[in-house]
Amino acid sequence: MENFKKFKFKSNPSCRCHCCGFCCPCSCNPPFIPVPPNCNFLVYVTDAGQLATPDNRVSVIDTGTNTIIATIPVGTGPLEVAISPNGTLGYVPAFLSNNVTVFNTATNTPIATILVGVNPLGVAISPNGTLAYVANHGDNTVSVINTATNTVTATIPVGLQPQGIAFTPNGAFAYVANENSNNVSVINTATNTVIATIPVGLSPDQVTILPDGTLAYVTNQLDNTVSVIDIATNFVIDTISGFNGPTGIKTGTICQ
Repeated sequence: MENFKKFKFKSNPSCRCHCCGFCCPCSCNPPFIPVPPNCNFLVYVTDAGQLATPDNRVSVIDTGTNTIIATIPVGTGPLEVAISPNGTLGYVPAFLSNNVTVFNTATNTPIATILVGVNPLGVAISPNGTLAYVANHGDNTVSVINTATNTVTATIPVGLQPQGIAFTPNGAFAYVANENSNNVSVINTATNTVIATIPVGLSPDQVTILPDGTLAYVTNQLDNTVSVIDIATNFVIDTISGFNGPTGIKTGTICQ
């Protein structure tokens, strides 16, 4: 009988997952989605304007020339944007018009406008691209959008003034930072219900999850800390200090 050996994959700096951007192999579902070698990388910028003069567009930057090649009309007061894992669609919540614009990245044109809750702010798309979760800052809910139909299929009550959202790599759970209740809501994406509420620091803003799905990191603006959550137990296992009003946070990988 032929012997089979198990091989352990090492990170490959020339292979990056199109879903999460990390070196292969990653923990995405489906896994190992390589970026095609002839990709044209684009950057999408929300133009929110000023409080007195809000704007309503997304600017598209071609990274090959570092120039704006298109502007996409969206709702009023766009603050965040999320791109689907396959790169074909963009989702933009509009804080002042209470909707989400869906745009086609091939044509840079809107294809749908979806009514959500009050003052939508954060947005995240599930790793398999089937769901978009939108944090409604003004009514303490998360809207669940079916990306196949671009309709809201559920509205989930969470903490006060939800902001940042992140999915676990397997898409089973979503973590929502609630700014005014100083906690994180954990949503089971199969049932669209909150299964845990985790106390963190003061005024949590954004959340990010490691590619292996073991830990979540949450920025706490008002006490200058980052909370570290164990995904398996949904408890804070560490609090990191030394920041000054931390807001945005993302994970990164150094490939060896």
